[in-house]
Amino acid sequence: MPDEEEISGVRKAAILLLSLDRDVAAKILRLLNTDMVEDITREIASLDDCPRETCDEVIQEFYNMALARQYASEGGLGYAKLLLDRSLNKEDANRIMQLIEHQVHKQPFTFLQKADSDELLTFIQEEHPQTIALILAHLPSSKASEILAGLPAAKQIEVVTRIANMEQTNPEVIAEVERGLESRLAGIVSQNLRRVGGVESVAEMLNLADRSTEKGILESLESEDPDLVEQIRRLMFVFEDILMVNDKGIQSVLKEVDHNELAYALRTASDDLRDKIFRNMSERAAQLIKEEMEYMGPVRVADVEAAQQKVVDIVRRLEDAGEIIIAGRGGEKELVV
Repeated sequence: MPDEEEISGVRKAAILLLSLDRDVAAKILRLLNTDMVEDITREIASLDDCPRETCDEVIQEFYNMALARQYASEGGLGYAKLLLDRSLNKEDANRIMQLIEHQVHKQPFTFLQKADSDELLTFIQEEHPQTIALILAHLPSSKASEILAGLPAAKQIEVVTRIANMEQTNPEVIAEVERGLESRLAGIVSQNLRRVGGVESVAEMLNLADRSTEKGILESLESEDPDLVEQIRRLMFVFEDILMVNDKGIQSVLKEVDHNELAYALRTASDDLRDKIFRNMSERAAQLIKEEMEYMGPVRVADVEAAQQKVVDIVRRLEDAGEIIIAGRGGEKELVV
């Protein structure tokens, strides 16, 4: 890339986001920490014009790095280097490999991501709950969910609680845990202080767990820390997830929702969700809500979010009572056809 040294990482990120669809760019920004979002937003604001050639080169670099990470995940760094050498010039291949190697070695417990979940469960299930929590917090949510489901019920609660309350972990502690697994698997030592875990991690894991595992953990945890359970549940199911409720379930929900609240809630809903809601109402009721939305004027985001949360609370209550089924959350297995 010409004058590549003059283009900072933040500016490259800004150029990439400007090249993406707005909805996709917004989703990416939501995954970043506040400081990074501020830096990138400031950079986007300062970008007057990006030459087409520069934009294309930034996108190509991102694409090459994404491929390299995929190669490294599938076959290791050596495999990634081999494929990059075949597709790029030597200078670009070496530069990208240096970046990928740095990223791979920054992430603790990377070596566990390729291990079989059952084998990994065997390795760690007798460890202290804090050790298991530290390991699961560094794993992809799908693998962490599989391992969590395999733990005894009592240990599940301990582990989930520790993950939810986890914030920063000293790299020396991470390194010590990794060395403890070194004799059975490989170890990678992290040199960074990382923020892992948190309520979001628990919500992601439980979203991917089967319904019985999720219900058992939350019910047991609720007696000890109901506020934590409420935080987890709010993150597990959001307003837009109502798309996963079937038509019969939508009709049950609508019986309990105030029309004024629904008009507020639908202000920021996707077209697909609006269509699904209106399809399960009488034409007259749907028309009244559409008119109310049209003429209510500007509304506060906080009011919209509050209305959406009320609808979500109704959905969750009906699901817990077994009156509705949410697709992908294990309830289908309980149906008798």
